[in-house]
Amino acid sequence: MNQRDLAEIRRRLNPDKRNPSQICGCYVDHIGNPITSFSLPVASLYEQENQAYMTIFKKVLSGQIGQNLTPLAFPTEIDDLLLRVRDTAFRDDTALETLFTRLISGIRAEHPDMQSVEDAQNAENWLILLMHDDMDVRKRDNNEEIDYENSDRAFSYFLCAVCPVKQDKPALRYVPSDSCFHERVPEWLANAPALGFLFPLYESGAADVNTILFYSKDSKNAHEAFLKAAFDIQAEMPAAEQTDHFQALLAQALGTECSLDVVQEMHGVVSELIEEQKNDKEAEPLMLSKQDVVRVLTDAGVSEEKTEAFQKGFDATFGAGTVLPAVNIVAPKQFKVDLPSVSIKVDPKQADLLETRVIDGRSYLLIPIDGDIAVNGQPVFATK
Repeated sequence: MNQRDLAEIRRRLNPDKRNPSQICGCYVDHIGNPITSFSLPVASLYEQENQAYMTIFKKVLSGQIGQNLTPLAFPTEIDDLLLRVRDTAFRDDTALETLFTRLISGIRAEHPDMQSVEDAQNAENWLILLMHDDMDVRKRDNNEEIDYENSDRAFSYFLCAVCPVKQDKPALRYVPSDSCFHERVPEWLANAPALGFLFPLYESGAADVNTILFYSKDSKNAHEAFLKAAFDIQAEMPAAEQTDHFQALLAQALGTECSLDVVQEMHGVVSELIEEQKNDKEAEPLMLSKQDVVRVLTDAGVSEEKTEAFQKGFDATFGAGTVLPAVNIVAPKQFKVDLPSVSIKVDPKQADLLETRVIDGRSYLLIPIDGDIAVNGQPVFATK
């Protein structure tokens, strides 16, 4: 699934268009006991309500593929529950109830019973929202321009958003009839989704009914317990964990050859590849194999001994044949140098200005001065 596919579905969620047909919801308490369920035709919603719902569902399609968004395939023996929910457009009450039950079991798996009364009092409730839509897949001409008059097939899908519902704090509110402030009773408010998914996966106008596009608000949380309990799916390593493991592997395998020059080369080359891929809206997100990384390391002057150690460590850490999203290997818009007592952020385009040098047996990080210097906004001059 590429950025153009994502953008095509996001446009369907424009509140002014009212493209989706139906929204269903199930509200449960902090231990997963259902409080209520509901079904709402999108056409019946007030303008502000519709906008609030569409904002929630847009969040499920936000972030980058490989970080917040991850395609996850079902086991081959999975049943057809999601297909029945989609194909009946939420009209099959049994299928809908079964899906809600599975999603609730996923919530329970992630949030076990509270250990104390205080934990229970501060716990969050949960709102599970489903939205159904049928989208005409537009034809494109030879210039890849959309033909808005014609479509050759339809794409039917639904979105799921799992939102924490939190009780706001007590406050005083103004009551005009009394010309005075009185206590406002705390309300339960739905927050942005913590997780969700699109089913089925949408690729170039076609449906992959064996895969969901899973969303996690926190790229450090893969929601393993939820996915296992709800769908018997094995979660992938979280994006942030991939980054941490890759950096640790690079440092361990390369040893003293993991220099600033090597890291600068890695960042520059991979960032350029990401940018090229990003400019091609039809291209899949850039993925890198261990061989791709080794080529960059070799060009940066890393010895064969160290690249072989990296390859062995890569297989042990991520698995043989694994490819990693390039955005989890480098952050194209960030180049940060951390020392024990200071952190330095540099424009990635100027990262090559940094260099390390050993002077009189002591290591230094050198930054050439080109222009004015300011400390906390105060202009200063270099005197030595």
